[in-house]
Amino acid sequence: MAELSPQAWRCTVCGYIHRGPEPPDECPVCGATRQEFEPFVEETAAPVVKEATTWRCLVCNHLHKGAEPPSECPVCGASKDRFESLADEAGPASLAEQGDGIVVVGGGIAGVSAVEAIRAASPTVPVTLVSKEPDLPYHRLNLTRFVAGEIQDASSLALHPACWYKENNIELLLGQEVAALAPDRLELELRSGETLRYSKLILTAGSHPFMLPIPGVKKEGVTAFRTLSEAQYILEEIAKGAKCVCIGGGILGLESAAGLARRGADVTILEGFDWLLPRQLNPRGGQILAGFVRQLGIEVRLGALTKEILGDERARSVQLEDGTQLDADLVVVAVGIRTNSFLARRAGLDVNNGVLVDDRLTTSSPDILAAGDVAEHRGVVAGLWGPAQYQGTIAGMNAVGKGADYGGIPQATTMKVVGFPLFSVGEVKAEDASYRDLDHEGEGTYCRFLFRDNRLAGAILLGDTSLAAPAKKAVEARTDLSGLLAKRPSAPNVAEHLAALAG
Repeated sequence: MAELSPQAWRCTVCGYIHRGPEPPDECPVCGATRQEFEPFVEETAAPVVKEATTWRCLVCNHLHKGAEPPSECPVCGASKDRFESLADEAGPASLAEQGDGIVVVGGGIAGVSAVEAIRAASPTVPVTLVSKEPDLPYHRLNLTRFVAGEIQDASSLALHPACWYKENNIELLLGQEVAALAPDRLELELRSGETLRYSKLILTAGSHPFMLPIPGVKKEGVTAFRTLSEAQYILEEIAKGAKCVCIGGGILGLESAAGLARRGADVTILEGFDWLLPRQLNPRGGQILAGFVRQLGIEVRLGALTKEILGDERARSVQLEDGTQLDADLVVVAVGIRTNSFLARRAGLDVNNGVLVDDRLTTSSPDILAAGDVAEHRGVVAGLWGPAQYQGTIAGMNAVGKGADYGGIPQATTMKVVGFPLFSVGEVKAEDASYRDLDHEGEGTYCRFLFRDNRLAGAILLGDTSLAAPAKKAVEARTDLSGLLAKRPSAPNVAEHLAALAG
């Protein structure tokens, strides 16, 4: 039976898994403190594989190995009776081990999580990780902290040191771009001309920034902010007092602006909506956040649509649709992402916004799986670190025949980069009269709870995010709150109830 390792910790806020004897001082994904980590039991491959029972949580699809289900799900808190028994599937694993092994395309968190899961399940199956970037796979979400100066050495961004891949017998191909997939031959071709064969292929090719289709977007001094090389370019271009314009008031736009401001730049954020973080916050929450951002010395322009980037070969200013011109030494475009699905599309796989996958993250080609930003599951491209990490793990397990299902997890956002604690999970907009909306604004804080069918459908916490973990758990577990709602509670009453549920 698989051995259980206690050497892992789960962030109760964002779901990040940290491997080590102790939790980190701060979550590298959301900034949560070490007190917000809980022990997380991982399954690791034993030297001798024996028959074991796998239990699946009916609420969140967490998989547990053992003779009995756990007393409580370590992911969502569901009770023992919410688990069902699954039969282990050994066939695909043996095929992968006897054939050409597993190739993972993409060095982001989904790809690294996939190879971690593969190696944990099988110490012998050949594994190759192909990454287009020349650097070791790194914490992409820490790039803003790198630009801000909180992280000085780029090498410390790495998810694992180079020796980890060697010690775990993982072939790492850096700076290698995949040119084409040939599913019928179980092959892929690299841009270098080399051909790789596989028994199973996992696509974790991620996404690329969407660059506005406006004049001037290709000038010098205009950049996206998604890769380490782009972060290094920004550091080369920025100087104290430089005028920077960040186009986009979403997560990356805000974090980019905060990092540049900490470097002493004069920063302006342009957001086309009338409030910041329109995908994560309701209008009032976005307005409160804008007020705090302005207190940092960052100018925020809402309802601002960019028309053109002006200058000769280099950007000198940004012109808005209303005719306003803003001086700019550097322009950072952060208006969204697009999946890197072109390889899959050309290979004949089913693609919508992302590569379509089923609950086992298998594509329309049975020997190809997909995870992370490139994958579309039940109509959703998550585009977030937490789901990408989880999907990568599930895809890795399934590549070696573990039969794990991905049921989806609620969209959750946690930010501390701008210095203002913020948490959002689940639904944001009340689509019809079946929703019930409760909010409360305090001194430097704001909470908003959205209910549907007596269950918490979404939550927003600003200023104080201490209820992030129980709120996320209540949304994930679809906790019945009919008793509480029958009392016609206020938002503070809901907060007290969630705190009590957390113990």
